[in-house]
Amino acid sequence: MTKRKSIYIAFLILVSKFCFSQAYDTRPNIVFILADDLGWSELGCYGNKFNETPNIDSLANKGILFKQAYAAAPVCSPYRAALLTGQYPIKTGITDYLRPNDNPLSVKLPSIAKVLKNNGYYTGMIGKWHLTGYAYEGSENEIRATDHGFYEEILSEIKGVGNGANFYPYVFRNQPISWLKVSEKKMEGEEYLTDRINYEAVSFVEKNKSKSFFLFISHYAPHTILNGKKDLVEKYRKKHPPGESSRQICYLCQDQGFDGDPLNHWASSYNPHLAAMIESIDDGVGMIVNKLESLDLLENTIIVFTSDNGGEAPNVTSNHPLRGGKSQLYEGGIRVPLIISWPNIIKANSKSNAVTSNIDFYPTIVDALGIQHNSKDNVDGISIKNVLENPNYELNRESIFWHYPLENPHFLGGTSSGAIRSGDWKLIEFFDDQRLELYNLKYDRSESLDVADFHPIKTKELFELLQKWRANLNFINSN
Repeated sequence: MTKRKSIYIAFLILVSKFCFSQAYDTRPNIVFILADDLGWSELGCYGNKFNETPNIDSLANKGILFKQAYAAAPVCSPYRAALLTGQYPIKTGITDYLRPNDNPLSVKLPSIAKVLKNNGYYTGMIGKWHLTGYAYEGSENEIRATDHGFYEEILSEIKGVGNGANFYPYVFRNQPISWLKVSEKKMEGEEYLTDRINYEAVSFVEKNKSKSFFLFISHYAPHTILNGKKDLVEKYRKKHPPGESSRQICYLCQDQGFDGDPLNHWASSYNPHLAAMIESIDDGVGMIVNKLESLDLLENTIIVFTSDNGGEAPNVTSNHPLRGGKSQLYEGGIRVPLIISWPNIIKANSKSNAVTSNIDFYPTIVDALGIQHNSKDNVDGISIKNVLENPNYELNRESIFWHYPLENPHFLGGTSSGAIRSGDWKLIEFFDDQRLELYNLKYDRSESLDVADFHPIKTKELFELLQKWRANLNFINSN
């Protein structure tokens, strides 16, 4: 081979590698923003007139808003397990929120972060993890986000976060800031946790602008104990007087180093702390969108905004017009806001009535990116990519299921139960007393009228489907 020919071949190889790299990096970035305990009706784009969410509303106006999006569970940890794996919580082994010494999410399970990492994406996780035991609490088995496919894990707790006392000044049950895995202080003055998360998210985008990236932003807010920034709290207190407090004392506020004021922290309506915390999240959405736009990345970025379960009712919200809240399988506990923006694909101001769940995120992403994944992953969700392209597209889905076994009633009112939604019909099975409730969500989304006695055939049909689903999972109900 002549020297000239060798040089020519080497040149062709170099060009082909460059072209491949360029094509490789044109795949969409993914930013997933998760709020904690944000109720279905707390955003302006979902009809709220008190809370101010201009940036999230703008995201909805430029993308698609889902009216019937569900969480796979009514509490934190099982939602997160389902999100990462695409599997129902019952299959992950996590059906309730994890206590400090509980077994963490197994590394043997699939993970969308692993799939993306293996396909060249730079993966980062910022904020609440809640899928591990904590070494600080004496757990022998501590599994972090980095064990599930994330290159980076920023601001994730290493100690239990149960009561939510963690916003200002970075208190985790009297933990100082030093316990958090965060870079050196870069923001001036006294920091607010949501602001720090927003700052780290923008920094992540800037740092990885030349890569295809997946960023999972998991806010601790607006989980109780509600604790908003003082100036924003005052703004909303002046906007409308807080409603009647659900508690006379703030007995948990001691963890935050102050006595507390029930009108501040536990107002059941027009809660100024809730509104303030939501506005801080909204500010972060605006910061991220602006950063993506300034880097010319916005058009080719999938942005997802949602919540892990319904809001805490009736303590700090109502989830109106839905019944119930966090810890319950009524609509107020499992129906969540869901907004997706992808300018290259999704038409502006789209709305969809498609029934979807967070188990659908995994298959939707791999479908959207054209990524092959292992069929042995046993993903339960289905791709909603066609809905993103056409909001009126009818998904090929017969039913979705919930399984929420509890040894004792949840302190927020939830009881051991399971549920199925099939078409417009929804059946809830209460394990403790074998009670069945049936609702038609097309005519009664508030679940105000149990029609089980009026539709015994439909009740029997759905109950048998729910039983069959559990049996196929080799699950034995011990309740």
